[in-house]
Amino acid sequence: MFKSRSVLISLVAAAACLALTAQAADGMFTAAMDGAQCLPDPIKTPATGTVELRLSADGRKIDYKITLDKLSNPSQADLHSGAASQNGQAVVKLWPLGNAAAKRGEFSGVLAEGSFDASDFTGPMTGAPMSDLLEEIRAGNTYVNVHTYDGMDPPYSGPGDYRVGEIRGQLK
Repeated sequence: MFKSRSVLISLVAAAACLALTAQAADGMFTAAMDGAQCLPDPIKTPATGTVELRLSADGRKIDYKITLDKLSNPSQADLHSGAASQNGQAVVKLWPLGNAAAKRGEFSGVLAEGSFDASDFTGPMTGAPMSDLLEEIRAGNTYVNVHTYDGMDPPYSGPGDYRVGEIRGQLK
């Protein structure tokens, strides 16, 4: 009797661990960014980056981290709606926020870390619940774009012109 209870408890514990692992994996989204993913034409750049998004346990907030390598003059980073084959509108501004300092010259390292919730949504997501964004992420319809001031965005016409970024990565 004791042995069968031990086996049962072990099985229940293992199932709980698997459920937590599946839940954690379901709430973690990543993207590798580079110029080859930019549209309408790939951008030749040595720059790369990664984005990590982690959904909070209550499903109301997403923590994010953007790390770059060899990107010159980053000017902003946004989460966009859009499949891998299209450009879309920005739905969350990720950087700069508040008093974030501009980055001049080649930058490698963590560009931005923070969190957002549904109140931070812009463009077509304004007023939508977090579940709508999560649905789009899981369907492969969101990406992160990092823009620059160095003219890599074709063709750069001055402040406020952020049509495409220098590096892009589709969230998975």
